[in-house]
Amino acid sequence: MRKLVGMVVLLAALCAVIYIGNHRAIFAIGEGIVILSGGIDLSVGSVIAFAGVFVAYAVSEQGMAPAAAVALALVFGVVVGLWHGFLVTRVRLQPFIATLCTMLILRGHARVLVDEQTMGFGNQFLGLRALGDGFVFGIPTPVVILVGVALIASFFMHFTVYGRYLYAIGRNAQAAAYSGVKVGRMQTAAYVACGGLAALAGVLYATYTNSVQPATTGLAYELYAIAGAVLGGCSLRGGEGTIVGIIVGAAIMRVMANGINLLGIAPAWEFAVVGYVILVGVIADSLYRQRAARRGGPRSKPETETPG
Repeated sequence: MRKLVGMVVLLAALCAVIYIGNHRAIFAIGEGIVILSGGIDLSVGSVIAFAGVFVAYAVSEQGMAPAAAVALALVFGVVVGLWHGFLVTRVRLQPFIATLCTMLILRGHARVLVDEQTMGFGNQFLGLRALGDGFVFGIPTPVVILVGVALIASFFMHFTVYGRYLYAIGRNAQAAAYSGVKVGRMQTAAYVACGGLAALAGVLYATYTNSVQPATTGLAYELYAIAGAVLGGCSLRGGEGTIVGIIVGAAIMRVMANGINLLGIAPAWEFAVVGYVILVGVIADSLYRQRAARRGGPRSKPETETPG
């Protein structure tokens, strides 16, 4: 039995190593934090596209300093998160609707900003491009950034009172509010983290590929993040999951995508696989909750309206 467990752990570690160099793991962490708090963010892919397009356009076409362009892109992601927090906690929009609108708006703005043109850096700005394809002591820079983000997110979610607040909100927002938790502020913080990490992923994507297409870059990436969170043990109802689980789940999604290619299966099936993963995850979570309800478990509490 121990040998089998060791093999499973080794497989999970292998999946993580295969995936860890990809920028997708960074925004998956942000999406996972929102899911843990009981929300959802469908704008991740569009934030990635806009941030990547903006950096390439600002630097190569407008002559902006690379550091300033990157900083503005990250600030933009934070502002998007604040906007989502406002819509969800103050205007009382459903997270699905609020972030869906942002997804469409940002995708349109990204396409208009560069008139549908593919943007890149050419053979210039090697220092900026090192963010995506450079190395730090022989380790790819995106890996170093991902490890840093994962450590910070894990510490915040699992070793601080604010992380416990987010878990409590995901389980029962009304009970958390009655306990004195500033529910609206914490939910906004989750969306800010998601927006900021999505913008960071957009910058890394642009500097790694040296080519950003406003119409297709980041397309459906939020679905991969959601599916990865589900595979990593997160409940789409909130309140359950870990940062490490999110990264491993996202890694498995990457391995599945590669497996489709290696087996010669048509690429069109990739979206179907993502759909099946999310569906199975939601059904499994629902069945688990029903079983817990019959036993009077901790996940049997009824859903309540989210307080501000």
